Amino acid sequence: MDITTFISLLGGLGLFLFGMKLMSDGLEQVAGARMRSILEFFTQNRFVGMMVGLIFTGIIQSSNATTVMVVSFVNSGLMQLYQAPGVILGANIGTTVTGQLIAFNLAEIAPLFVIVGAVMYMFFKNPNVKKIGVVLLGFGILFMGLSSMGE
Repeated sequence: MDITTFISLLGGLGLFLFGMKLMSDGLEQVAGARMRSILEFFTQNRFVGMMVGLIFTGIIQSSNATTVMVVSFVNSGLMQLYQAPGVILGANIGTTVTGQLIAFNLAEIAPLFVIVGAVMYMFFKNPNVKKIGVVLLGFGILFMGLSSMGE
């Protein structure tokens, strides 16, 4: 492995981690109390929590991202610790679903999410639009980081 590849790998990891943090913080800001009640409703039953984890991981194509978000939700008080295992189990099962979604190759459209999110955050005055922009920006950066690490 040459130095350029190693630096690209580290840069991709940095983008991935930053995107995950940005998206997690943005989701927390967008949803707030609503998110807490939604998560509480869908994670009371472990089976339903597992389905939530499976679907969410299938959408974002990263069980690691799902797991980190669940941990951050527990850390921030949006979820209780007993609710997390079902979602994380679903995330691990959802990893197998991502193979089917690879055909969509979200990494190719990740820059679109970045620009839309940046425009929403920088040029709109509505705080809710800004928060959604942060989520989209984080989502795009996360996938750009995954793409960079994959290369």
